[in-house]
Amino acid sequence: MFQDSAERGNVYLCQQGQQIRNKYADWRMLKDVKRRRTVKEFGAERMRINSLRKNDILPQELREIADHEVAALPRDSNYIRIRHRCALTSRPRGVVFKWRLSRIVWRHLADYNKLAGVQRAMW
Repeated sequence: MFQDSAERGNVYLCQQGQQIRNKYADWRMLKDVKRRRTVKEFGAERMRINSLRKNDILPQELREIADHEVAALPRDSNYIRIRHRCALTSRPRGVVFKWRLSRIVWRHLADYNKLAGVQRAMW
């Protein structure tokens, strides 16, 4: 059991019974990671079926079949449900996309020369 939870990287239990968390800042981040996995698995298929669904040239029966197939896919397979979050703090707003960090963490790391290719503005 311990090895299974260690491989998943979610939560460990100490000898005293306290939880030690790692890898994810909070449950929202874990939820977003699961959504990203689902999109990676089903996203391309969902887009193909949706394009069939919205095609006016195809017969109505085929479009209805495509409707049912899209409904059978998980909702989280839609790329719209992914939320860009900070990789360190899981903050959802103010994310600098290139580094996947919130503006606060990004500035802190940039101030201490921890980001490659980033320099304070000087003029």
